[in-house]
Amino acid sequence: MEIRFPVCLTQMFCIHAFSFMESSVLLAMAFDRYVAICYPLRYSSILTPSRVAKAGLAIVCRCTMTLFPLICLLTRMSFCRSHVLSHSYCLHQDMIRLACTNSTLNSLYGLTLVLLIVILDPVLITVSYIMIIKTVLGIASREAQAKALNTCISHFSAVLVFYVPMVGLSIIHRYGKDAAPISHALMANIYLFIPPVLNPIIYSMQTKHIRQGVVRLLCQSLA
Repeated sequence: MEIRFPVCLTQMFCIHAFSFMESSVLLAMAFDRYVAICYPLRYSSILTPSRVAKAGLAIVCRCTMTLFPLICLLTRMSFCRSHVLSHSYCLHQDMIRLACTNSTLNSLYGLTLVLLIVILDPVLITVSYIMIIKTVLGIASREAQAKALNTCISHFSAVLVFYVPMVGLSIIHRYGKDAAPISHALMANIYLFIPPVLNPIIYSMQTKHIRQGVVRLLCQSLA
């Protein structure tokens, strides 16, 4: 299947932008859990509607404006090698691999984005969970501890579902050059489709009636 270069750039921009947005939203949710557990009495005064709106606007700007220089750099490159992508959609690291001009600037800027978003966000999420666990361990009641941690299960699962395929895709790009082409395409599709498919299931399982319905359905299918 062929794809024109402008369409490929648009596709790449949308995929990376929404991926960065999901990472930023997971970070914002981690901060929300931190405030709710560590400062429950000040929750409404810290996370006011105006601050939440400003945070949402900041996420959109952060994840879109930072990608425009990357698009501009790609439009100035020449692609004289094979035009066959290793994935079923356009990714930056896959496109610069096909360039016949110097892609050092593209690689450095892409690395900067990875450090500022893909690596910084999970580090901050980890820090927030360390502080949450520290606060929860200070609660005397075991029941209160379990209730507090239960509010974080869905978010923590969503973090794993998002970042594990991303790490797998990065590893196969870095060290899987001799791997079968199908493995690159498979990992890329897992990274793109698994999180949006599993996230609704993860969060719906926190609803008691939905959880009971799923358990009942599984029991019927196994019977």
